[in-house]
Amino acid sequence: MVKNETKFWQEIKRNTPQIKWTRIENSSALGTPDLLGYNANGHFFTVELKVIKGNKITFSPHQIAFHVKHPNNSFILAKHLVSRDVKLYEGSKIEQLVACGLKLEACASTLDACRLMLETL
Repeated sequence: MVKNETKFWQEIKRNTPQIKWTRIENSSALGTPDLLGYNANGHFFTVELKVIKGNKITFSPHQIAFHVKHPNNSFILAKHLVSRDVKLYEGSKIEQLVACGLKLEACASTLDACRLMLETL
């Protein structure tokens, strides 16, 4: 059975052909985001993928620390399983995201808007 995050990753890859992605599967550097992206403007950025059922988004202390330490060009991309909503948050907002969950205003709120934002960094 394919995990929800793996399905989400495949959906992202399919819908963002202009972004060159590297999937990071790293057990030695805890907290490192799931994806390294590179867009046509020559910008690198990281994306943490989250698939959730409710409003709350759970992060490990290492993930929080990563985004606090690297607040620029880092993002969290969350997909709600029930509503299928996709929201993009700046990594600098991780502590607010932990506190507010999906009620926090996103910088982009559809998969297409998320794609456009990441492509034009």
